[in-house]
Amino acid sequence: MKYKFEINQKLPSLNEYTKACRTNKFIGAQLKQDVETQIWADIKQQLKGVKVSTPVRINFTWVEENKKRDLDNICFAKKFVLDALVKTKVIENDTQNHVVGFSDTFQYDKKGKVIVEIEEI
Repeated sequence: MKYKFEINQKLPSLNEYTKACRTNKFIGAQLKQDVETQIWADIKQQLKGVKVSTPVRINFTWVEENKKRDLDNICFAKKFVLDALVKTKVIENDTQNHVVGFSDTFQYDKKGKVIVEIEEI
């Protein structure tokens, strides 16, 4: 079975998260919490109580407005997505027993967003 949802915003890059953490550990923690809360809202609205059987493979499509950010810094944000999937109980855990892999694809459009596809194995 496959499940899909969209995060309708550009997520922070590794550089942005690192800068927040270096400014103050509380600012870094607040950034992570704020981003996860926004992701939770998208998950709850679009998946509406779905609980996915693991193991899963997760495909991320990162939609960016331009090519300014490095690809590895962009896809770092999967950490926020995976933690939100666990906290909303869509997946039981994000360890290797539950998430066996992921892929990253990059596209460009007028507005940044992330498309997440979860595939039960």
